Amino acid sequence: MKCYLGIDVGSISTKLVLIDTNNQVLFPLYLRTAGNPIGAIQGGLRELNNKIKNHNPDIEIAGVGTTGSARYLAGVITGADLIKNEITAHAKGVCSFFPDARTVIEIGGQDSKIIILENGVAVDFGLNLICSAGTGAFLDAQAHRLGIPVEQFGEIALKSKAPTTIGARCTVFSESDMIHKQQVGHLTEDIVAGLCQGLARNYLNNVAKGKNIQPPIVFLGGVSENIGMRKAFEEALGQRITVPPYNTVMGALGVALLVKENPSPKTKFLGFEISDKDIRCTSFQCQGCPNRCEVIEARIEGKIVARWGDRCGKWSNLNLEKA
Repeated sequence: MKCYLGIDVGSISTKLVLIDTNNQVLFPLYLRTAGNPIGAIQGGLRELNNKIKNHNPDIEIAGVGTTGSARYLAGVITGADLIKNEITAHAKGVCSFFPDARTVIEIGGQDSKIIILENGVAVDFGLNLICSAGTGAFLDAQAHRLGIPVEQFGEIALKSKAPTTIGARCTVFSESDMIHKQQVGHLTEDIVAGLCQGLARNYLNNVAKGKNIQPPIVFLGGVSENIGMRKAFEEALGQRITVPPYNTVMGALGVALLVKENPSPKTKFLGFEISDKDIRCTSFQCQGCPNRCEVIEARIEGKIVARWGDRCGKWSNLNLEKA
């Protein structure tokens, strides 16, 4: 039984999705990266392998694709057949469920993005990679300040009848604003609803600024689990927001679909046993020219398997067979 594996490694979470030849999702996994992407990838492969052994030991991995901010690292240590950026992967995943989707809102733990689609193709996008005010980290920080589990944020926000206006352009300033609103007696549910509305405003004024937002609109990422955020976006845009199946692992699903559509005669997948090997990454600064590129070097069981990060290809194109 041939199957295809997609891996999406981000700063906060690591996602793995295994699909069959009919594009059916067999096993979706969502793990915390916890500052250790290599460990998260190995842990995810170990867990996935256990699921395969327990449910369908006849599964054969016919292709592996990686995406996310650590896609090159993930691709090197797993032996990926395809490495794709998050925009392409998310667009592919969304269109497998909603071919007519025009706008994708994706908010993760440390970054957020918007993707504009036409006929299933990404024609424009925007990213927020500088400040956490428009991301899940913003809600995590305020939830901690309020003493509320972030998982309950949405339900609490829906209880509000008069959301408090809270500036959300900056995490530091919004916390000061929130403390002031607490001190003057605003209800917790009104503050929580105000925070959701503030994040939605921040996203639309920064990440989505100048973008042609058209329905159908799809909402992805960990923050899409927050029903208070869904309501905030619907009120701000005056449009219905759809949260699709596998909304938190859509990037991994998308890259699995892409590698299935572009299969290699023989996969380069290094096997599930890679989860038990010693994998280390180091870096050095190339002195070959004024660029002074930082070159990343990956080793498996002490052997150099890949280098990347150089602009000219001096190190990344180096034959490592004898290294």
